[in-house]
Amino acid sequence: MPKRHAVVAGAGIGGLTAAIALHRRGWQVTVCERAPELPATGAGIGLAPNALRALDAIGVDAARAAGSAVPTTMGVRRPDGRWLTRTRTADMAARYGIAPIAVPRPAFTAALAAALPPGTLRYGITVTAVDDAAGRPIVRTSAGHDLPADLVVAADGIHSALRRAYFPAHPGLHYIGETAWRMLVDAPDLRVPAMSETWGRGRRFGVTPLSDGRYYLYATAVLPPGTRSADPRAELVHRFGSWHDPIPALLDHIRRLEPDDILQNDLYDLAAPLPSLHHGRIAWLGDAAHAMAPNLGQGGCQAIEDAVVLAHLLPAGNAGHAGKGGDSTNAVPAALAAYTAARRDRTDAIRVRARRVGRMGALRNPLAAAARDLAVRATPGRLALRGMDDLFNGFRLPA
Repeated sequence: MPKRHAVVAGAGIGGLTAAIALHRRGWQVTVCERAPELPATGAGIGLAPNALRALDAIGVDAARAAGSAVPTTMGVRRPDGRWLTRTRTADMAARYGIAPIAVPRPAFTAALAAALPPGTLRYGITVTAVDDAAGRPIVRTSAGHDLPADLVVAADGIHSALRRAYFPAHPGLHYIGETAWRMLVDAPDLRVPAMSETWGRGRRFGVTPLSDGRYYLYATAVLPPGTRSADPRAELVHRFGSWHDPIPALLDHIRRLEPDDILQNDLYDLAAPLPSLHHGRIAWLGDAAHAMAPNLGQGGCQAIEDAVVLAHLLPAGNAGHAGKGGDSTNAVPAALAAYTAARRDRTDAIRVRARRVGRMGALRNPLAAAARDLAVRATPGRLALRGMDDLFNGFRLPA
């Protein structure tokens, strides 16, 4: 009996996780990725307890696949180095049953891709349109090949063409007022055990130790969209070179990078929630569904949750065109409606929360920034940690 076929548009973390989850549910999967290959450079990603539990639900051990770095502490600092809030990772592990880890994003995506059968990933191919008028989608691609499918997973990123095509009245993206620089730095002479984010006035700088001994660094500044410097290395030194240790030492290592090794992106989130995370037999996930500011570190984590929940709700792929879960005409659309019900409210609440946290971190007025710092310092650590319960304990597989 033929397997159900899913076409995944995009080989980011969400798309690859969906492909693995569907493959393990018995589906035939084709992943179309417009890039010629998976990226070898990029940034890091923090995998919070909720994402790690979601990955475990489909048999993916992220720490084994891509290594892991577990910082001793995590927190927020001022430019002079004083901690505004700090949490021991051991306390997080005790509360949530698992500690967050940080991995290089290229290594993680490569590990996910390696978990798929040969021939699943098709590089250099863009999904250009989906024709689902006849009930079973036909996926149009840039290669000129049409792919019939029982399901299309739109994991085509923050600028999702499929989102624009199927939700033309949606307001689209919202510029949150900041640009961000991201880079990976090899600094074997440094020993930085803490994951930290430093808040200045309209500027932030983050340091995350990674599993391979490098550091994932990111910085943000309140700037008009499209603002670019001829030399991003000099720009970062100018903006952050007087901040606390180890930032100056890390900036010295940034000087050794090539300009192209520093990624700069203006930060956007979705201006409003989508009316639905599905349409017919198309399901949106990750940034394509609910692009959010990076301030909670949940963008990739929510994409992973989306993918695992989606595959869990869908009928088994080896059920063919009729099975216990209902015939193929009804089973897949019903599962996608359940997916929207399970994921839309949670992801939108996190999107809104991430925007609010970003506004607080980007304050430029000296009095407002001072009041912010005082409020954060005055919040007991146990209460700050408890405030993460809905994020880190929020992953559930629907019944």
